[in-house]
Amino acid sequence: MVRIMKLIVGLGNPGPGYTRTRHNAGFMVVDRLAARHGAGAMPRARFKAVTTEVAIGEQKCLLMKPTTYMNLSGQAVGEAVAFFKISPSDDLLVIVDDMYLPTGAVRLRPGGGTGGHNGLEDLERVLGGDAYPRLRVGVGLQPGGGKPPLVDQADFVLSRFTEEEEQVLDSSLVRATEGAELWASKGLAHAMNSINAPEKTRREKPKPEDEPGAGSPTQ
Repeated sequence: MVRIMKLIVGLGNPGPGYTRTRHNAGFMVVDRLAARHGAGAMPRARFKAVTTEVAIGEQKCLLMKPTTYMNLSGQAVGEAVAFFKISPSDDLLVIVDDMYLPTGAVRLRPGGGTGGHNGLEDLERVLGGDAYPRLRVGVGLQPGGGKPPLVDQADFVLSRFTEEEEQVLDSSLVRATEGAELWASKGLAHAMNSINAPEKTRREKPKPEDEPGAGSPTQ
């Protein structure tokens, strides 16, 4: 049976200056997927992104890291969606940092708001709606998420994790990688049941649509 290409996008900012910053959690997960499934595959520059074609089980997937910077992520995703003629609700997974989840938490949802995240806002603009799955990787303060009260949102998401946060970050990246694999091979419902299991439940803060700093060029 011929399977349609699925698109797995990690959001982030390109360049060494952004490596391992909170805003690049999506890139980190895609890098892990490429390492696990892309043996021998050569990354290609296409769709304003770095892409790698892999097989997850029997499913063909295109892994993507947009090179447009966060605010223009929709350009890369929109080109790939149009090229492969895929359905965003069925065949697109966006992996994104979420400062309203504490570092260490992971959530998978079939859609939802942007929470002031400029990458998601650009995706919604290009795709014409929010009906696409997103795998949210927590990058906020523990235990309840969010940022320090006197720190600008843009500065916070562009900062690096503390040593204590790094100790729990790796386990969440593993879970997010497994969640993306389940989404590709078993479907959204199966992946949600696994990733959103109660054992990892943590308190989430409300997500305001407009937060100071939301208009920062690289947020």
